[in-house]
Amino acid sequence: MKIVSAKTSIQQPHFWRRKTLAAMTRAEWESLCDGCGRCCVIKYEDPDTLKIHYTKWACRHLDLKTCRCSCYGNRKKRMPECVDLFHCTPEMLAWLPSSCSYRLLTEGHDLPVWHPLVTGKVTSTCRAGMSVRGHVIPEPDNHYE
Repeated sequence: MKIVSAKTSIQQPHFWRRKTLAAMTRAEWESLCDGCGRCCVIKYEDPDTLKIHYTKWACRHLDLKTCRCSCYGNRKKRMPECVDLFHCTPEMLAWLPSSCSYRLLTEGHDLPVWHPLVTGKVTSTCRAGMSVRGHVIPEPDNHYE
């Protein structure tokens, strides 16, 4: 099976089973994103319990139909607080949802059956009901003020 990411083709099927996240190329790493959009939902951490709470708001740059960032290549310039997961340590990935590929692989699990790298279809996350499509609204304009 030929695995295709948004920017490049990856010729090694199931590379995520043979490599650690740290050993992956940037293209392999990027292809792990399932396009759920959950990392782009505004969330807060309870200071007492350290539990992550999701809001109903998504980052203004999240395309609510595709669940992809509308300014991905320039997101750090347009949204300095956006986290570049490529530079995160495994401990820093704990705030991601339990279904997130990066978190799953860090915790020793395989990709879910609905993941685009498994199905070969970029729409499989939304079709499986695993994305935020239809569940969030754009963040208010004054969210960061």
